Amino acid sequence: MALLAEAVRQWPSPAVTIVSQREGNPFKVLVSCILSLRTQDRTTGPASERLFALADTPATMLALSREQVEGAIYPVGFYRNKAAQILEICRILVEQYDGRVPDDMGRLLSFRGVGRKTANLVITLGFGKPGICVDTHVHRICNRWGYVRTGTPEQTEFALRAKLPGQYWLVINDYLVTFGQNHCTPLSPRCSTCVLGRFCDRIGVTKHR
Repeated sequence: MALLAEAVRQWPSPAVTIVSQREGNPFKVLVSCILSLRTQDRTTGPASERLFALADTPATMLALSREQVEGAIYPVGFYRNKAAQILEICRILVEQYDGRVPDDMGRLLSFRGVGRKTANLVITLGFGKPGICVDTHVHRICNRWGYVRTGTPEQTEFALRAKLPGQYWLVINDYLVTFGQNHCTPLSPRCSTCVLGRFCDRIGVTKHR
């Protein structure tokens, strides 16, 4: 983990992490994570900034029309669906939670379109509570290493909960998303220059450089 932490220092943090570092605002983390799904960071970051310039609380977000939200977040993937989802979540937050994002998994998962990845990001980045966020990079790399042997990101999350020391829970997603985007890529990882090569079983790697 020390080698991994040093390796990723040369690259920017994931967009949602940057949002959380600015204010630690759970609402902004939740919305940014929704925007980030199936969208590259270079699009997520500016879209989040444009939207939060218009509204940065559930109540002020509800004062916007769906068209305004769509215009602010375009061209994130599925921007029309995400605009509707964000407004629906804001309505529930205002009506049921006094405008505050809940800090427990069950309530977060009750929101339409919020899965374990998003819920864990809100819990860890928004509230600083223990959790392990597993996206495709975390799932792929942990299996590539041979550290876990799982078939889905959800299975990887629970395998890591059982195996990974607690002090690394909050950072594993940031490290491996950054590492997976820039070095240990899905199709052609840079194995020959990888500082973690001696710890990696290269499971599933057929092409590397």
